[in-house]
Amino acid sequence: MVASNAIYSGLIRLHILHHASKEPIFGLGIIEELGRHGYRLSAGTLYPLLHGLEREGYLRSFEKRKGRHARRLYKVTSKGRQALREAKSRVRELFAELFEDE
Repeated sequence: MVASNAIYSGLIRLHILHHASKEPIFGLGIIEELGRHGYRLSAGTLYPLLHGLEREGYLRSFEKRKGRHARRLYKVTSKGRQALREAKSRVRELFAELFEDE
């Protein structure tokens, strides 16, 4: 049995914050990035995550126009950077325990 995305939702959020801290991200781009790691997210799953992270102050979105086309980009905020730093420390500790017997 394969675990659902619900099991990994926290890790997916951290992955989103990680990439948004490197450069602005957009929905389809992050869906493809997560797909490279084996996560199959639909737009109907991803966009509520992005909107929630923005509502909570971890991401900020803005529109970038290229000719007639516009794309909504997301960038990490200072609150998001701080949360990512703290999460990395906690994840490191938890994962160390998960793999201590291997």
